[in-house]
Amino acid sequence: MTINALQAARAYQIAGQATNPVAAEKTSANLPDFGKMVGEVIGDVTDSGRAADAASKAAVAGKGDIVDVVTAISETEMALETLVSVRDKVISAYEEIMRMPI
Repeated sequence: MTINALQAARAYQIAGQATNPVAAEKTSANLPDFGKMVGEVIGDVTDSGRAADAASKAAVAGKGDIVDVVTAISETEMALETLVSVRDKVISAYEEIMRMPI
């Protein structure tokens, strides 16, 4: 999973709108579905893992390059670590919300 500058800027914009209710009202129709976004990210991580598996199988069969295998595995590892980090932040935010007094 690779996050480009455009995706990062869009995520920053969405986060800014979450803290500004007036701006959020104006653009609430333009916001992406969070569940769909999470599903896409998980799909990207899965695809990255499959690419690493394919590169490993090709290398074992003598048809692939070891550099491609290492690169694919590194990309998959980074994507998985990012996904776990985001999951931990979401859980932490949920726990913080649950501790708030009503």
